[in-house]
Amino acid sequence: MSWQPTMDWHHAKQRSQVLSLIRLFFSERDVIEVDTPLLSSSSVTDPHLDAFVTHFNYSVESHCSESTVLYAQTSPEFAMKRLLASGYGCCYQICKAFRHEQQGRYHNPEFTMLEWYRLGFNHFDLMDEVEELMQLILKCDKIERISYQALFINKVNLDPLNTNINELIGVITQFDKLSDWLLEEESVDTLLQFIMAELIEPDIGKDTPCFVYDFPASQASLAKISSKDIRVAERFECYYKGVELANGFNELTNVEQQKLRFMQDNDLRKQLGKPTLEIDENFIAALEQGLPACAGVALGIDRLVMIALSVNKIDDVITFPLSNA
Repeated sequence: MSWQPTMDWHHAKQRSQVLSLIRLFFSERDVIEVDTPLLSSSSVTDPHLDAFVTHFNYSVESHCSESTVLYAQTSPEFAMKRLLASGYGCCYQICKAFRHEQQGRYHNPEFTMLEWYRLGFNHFDLMDEVEELMQLILKCDKIERISYQALFINKVNLDPLNTNINELIGVITQFDKLSDWLLEEESVDTLLQFIMAELIEPDIGKDTPCFVYDFPASQASLAKISSKDIRVAERFECYYKGVELANGFNELTNVEQQKLRFMQDNDLRKQLGKPTLEIDENFIAALEQGLPACAGVALGIDRLVMIALSVNKIDDVITFPLSNA
């Protein structure tokens, strides 16, 4: 293992230029840079996200021999929404985020995220702005847009909003991707996500960035359910050159619906053999106060820089990946 950085000085300067362009982009739109903590007393309940955990022995609420659990944040989402609920305006943040996932070509467990929120925007308005940012940074052509439903119909001849386990297994078998664990899977969403990741994502956004919007309502996360079609959530993702680059929502503002989703997350965590997590009461209190209508998006800075610099692995655009930290 080398003590030296994996990103050379030339790439470091180019990365710095990308960050400067991002800050200029938001400054021109009067979107204000904010800063929130990396450590929190609670974490997301998302069954597919695992946070790093640490312990703090000096809490004012406990004796120093007793430790308080703290979580390294998987994203600044909850904290930034607390800012919005308290009266802040349109804002963005460039920060470190942490996800306890396998290190790979496109992922380092510690990574840099750009997240921003626009008051009064819906997810289509925000897609327009993400497109403008990508054209500035990547000099790419106009971005393609397609609904999740149309994408599945076009790529695998399957309607994801009207399907079942047998039909999904049939598609996976047709593409010679079937394995034993898939035959035992009872979740339509898990099979849809497998088809998306294995059969569809590698074939979209190759030369032109591709927005996929209106995901199934069961994959809403923190997005609103569409008033036009309750089968879909007002959520989008952006793919480019084999990379999932951004994930955005027309944000859910209803506190009761949000509580229900957190409980459903914990139910699924139980089914997956994962520990349940306490709901973030500070976030819930902010929603009770009132989150203004807004749309928000998280974009991976390291992945964006990878594409901008035409490099093949994340290690080339960060100084010290986990294996060398």
